Amino acid sequence: MRQVRRGRPAPSGQAAYGGVPQQPSYVDGAGHGGYDSGYNTGQVYGGPAGGVTGGPGGGAGYAPRPAPNWRRRIKVTSITVVTVLVVTTVGTYFWADSKLNRDVDLATVIDRPEKGEGTNYLIVGSDSRAGMTDEEKKKLHTGSAEGKRTDSMMILHTGDNGSTLISLPRDSNVTIPQFKGSESGKTRPAMGANKLNAAYSIDGPTLLVRTVEFNTGLHIDHYVEIGFAGFANIVDAVGGVEMDIPQDIKDTKSGADLKKGKQTLNGEEALAFVRTRYALAGSDLDRTKNQQKFLSALAGQVATPSTVLNPFKLYPTMGAGLDSLVVDKDMGLFDLADMFWAMKGVSGGDGTSMNMPISGSTGGNLQWDMAKVKQLVGQLKADEKVTVSGN
Repeated sequence: MRQVRRGRPAPSGQAAYGGVPQQPSYVDGAGHGGYDSGYNTGQVYGGPAGGVTGGPGGGAGYAPRPAPNWRRRIKVTSITVVTVLVVTTVGTYFWADSKLNRDVDLATVIDRPEKGEGTNYLIVGSDSRAGMTDEEKKKLHTGSAEGKRTDSMMILHTGDNGSTLISLPRDSNVTIPQFKGSESGKTRPAMGANKLNAAYSIDGPTLLVRTVEFNTGLHIDHYVEIGFAGFANIVDAVGGVEMDIPQDIKDTKSGADLKKGKQTLNGEEALAFVRTRYALAGSDLDRTKNQQKFLSALAGQVATPSTVLNPFKLYPTMGAGLDSLVVDKDMGLFDLADMFWAMKGVSGGDGTSMNMPISGSTGGNLQWDMAKVKQLVGQLKADEKVTVSGN
């Protein structure tokens, strides 16, 4: 018959929570050990002999969880954010820079006037239909004429005394001077009096720059050109441009059918608006004023936080614009940004917009007021505030 050997009583206070009381040891008559498994010493699941780990009267318990190192976390997060921004910015810069079409070499322009203060951009809107489908030509009312002509020409001067945007009417009566052929490289004789837009038709951007410089005496630093489709695509990419239309406009040639008042123009409507001339009392002079207003408003729309800070709008806008721009070989993204900010400044009142001063017309061509032109160019060269008024 088995006998029960009773152990010593547990120390005072140990049985409650600090440990497990000594359990009886079961042995047979021969003194062989029976069921124990460590319970008689309080060693449960590998815990210390004194009792269950973490009990009020037991051992040391679990180590306290360390407080988060917020300074380190903020530092790591800041470094990560800055790194991502730098990588994104650098990547965007090289992506955008690679999309610029630097096709115009101003180094081939001969007999150039001396450079003055500030920067002068020659901004050209051409009637290029390159890459447009027949459906797009019909939708945008562009027709299907071969070659390229200039629909608008402007000089934008940027400097320390605000910006000045000067439209050059396409029918301006100017002298097309001696020039070097853009393809042949041979010197060509002067062609005498002609319309300004004829220079572009004869030998493209470099002859246009040569003609503008010869007739104004103003050094052109950069050349920027955009075609029909590119213009419409940029407007659509920014979600349209709000304009206050001064009068009802209906023109079958440009496709314009607009009501007077504030409204948001999409790409198709905007292109029709800036091309309209026959429905306006002042014809080409009124058209150039509308072109100035619209381009300034467009630049302002592109430079808004809703566009710049929204990648889903910024990248399509940049892509649409950069793909369709033709610029000179020395044009950089910072130059392009300077141009847009200056145009935005003009629309915001920080600058002047005007037509080239006109004194009358000769055979249907507009004659510049050369006394005022000379004064205007002198102020631009010296980067002074423009006081000359245009038409």
